[in-house]
Amino acid sequence: MSIAAGAVYALGFAPLGFFPALLLGLAALVLVLDGAMTRPRRTRTAFALGWGFGFGQFVVGMHWIFYPFLVDPLAHAWQIPFVALLFPGGLALFSALACLAAAQFWRPRARILVFTACYAAAEWLRGHVLTGLPWNLPAYGWGASLAILQSAAAIGAYGLSLLTVLFGASLADLFGHLRKPVLPAMAAALFVAMWIGGAARLASTPTQFVPGVQLRLVQPNVPQDQKYVRSLVTRNWRTLMELSQRPARIAPTIIVWPEAAPPVLLQRSPDALAQIAMLTGSSRVLMTGNQRVAFPESGGRQVFNSLFVFGPDGARLAAYDKFHLVPFGEFLPMEALLSRIGVSKLVDFPGSFTAGDGPHTIALPQAPSVGPLICYEILFPGAVTEKGTRPGWLANVTDDSWFGPWAGPRQHFLSARVRAIEEGLPVARAANTGISSVIDGDGRVLAVLDLDKTGIVDSPLPQAQPETPYARYGDLLFFVMLFAMGALSWAAARK
Repeated sequence: MSIAAGAVYALGFAPLGFFPALLLGLAALVLVLDGAMTRPRRTRTAFALGWGFGFGQFVVGMHWIFYPFLVDPLAHAWQIPFVALLFPGGLALFSALACLAAAQFWRPRARILVFTACYAAAEWLRGHVLTGLPWNLPAYGWGASLAILQSAAAIGAYGLSLLTVLFGASLADLFGHLRKPVLPAMAAALFVAMWIGGAARLASTPTQFVPGVQLRLVQPNVPQDQKYVRSLVTRNWRTLMELSQRPARIAPTIIVWPEAAPPVLLQRSPDALAQIAMLTGSSRVLMTGNQRVAFPESGGRQVFNSLFVFGPDGARLAAYDKFHLVPFGEFLPMEALLSRIGVSKLVDFPGSFTAGDGPHTIALPQAPSVGPLICYEILFPGAVTEKGTRPGWLANVTDDSWFGPWAGPRQHFLSARVRAIEEGLPVARAANTGISSVIDGDGRVLAVLDLDKTGIVDSPLPQAQPETPYARYGDLLFFVMLFAMGALSWAAARK
């Protein structure tokens, strides 16, 4: 039952976005935990039920995790059975720990509040422990309601996740032995108020644009297994150039290519740099993902997953290095041990990538400064901008062909919209196979090119919104809410 509840819960996320399933899945978990509390080994049973819920959630919600291992099946397909168990099983430990902790304080009148506090804390830990993976947080179950997502501007994705868990868990009171609708009614009223407030916020903040700045996002739609095939390098490069040079009603001033878009190493390709100089001309900026190789004075070689910014006449203005690297994708944990048994990272590049030193703000000529983010770096609430130097917009370059043809890219895209709301910053998202889009600081999608399409997205650059409470205080309000939930739990348990 707990595995089934987790699977139903996962239906609340993109691409289905059926939020009632998410709420009912949480209610079902509370009900099976009620049953566990009547057994002698209640804590052990609660741990198992929490793990089952998480396993069902991640098997269904993140089933796309198999696709990266099929890009080069000869090298990696043998790992799929292990991934099928270890990936969802490992992430499920967080919900297992949440239920284990809640079982210690389970009381009839306090159990909803206790469960909410423990589960919300576990979700925060999932986004921070080791490298963190805050994918499909409960807050993203509201992807169908942009008005409710507006609350992330104040309390962030973790705060909205806490309230979402409270709403879903409270529904258990409609079915359990207490049968008291007070808490579910209060939670429903809260979300109605949040929807009204969010709708009013959207109506009062129409999108405004930066004068004189025109974006062009290029979506080459090159399959992952064809990006670096030697015989296709010329074709792939020509696709980038032709899309970038397409005629437009308003000539673009900033062109953005996706993550690792050039099929060559730009540092060692003077011909490619010469063509970039022609593309940028006397007034244009090009931003593109590409690998960067460095040779430190201490010796050896370092490889970075980077984003280059080229100004007029192809002058390199800046280079940004990705700092949130994907385990097993861009670096191999315990590399010396795992490489001996034939495990290799998914990105076919010699050695592991080196992590950058964190978010940066890059100044641009005749345009607002930009905060670059590569691929899933945009997943992390509160960690997308350089502290003390707020950019005017975020540029997210990615290659979602790693995430499969359906669910993964849409979940990733929703995360980008929530980061825009949290920070009050527009996001320009250039994706190799989609979804490429321009999003304003309230999460509205202004222009978009869907999955598996070759083309461009032309749009003016939206203006940044005033600094949001979340951008200023981060997860502080979430921790205040978490402390308040714990205090209410204690008071309800005593009463």
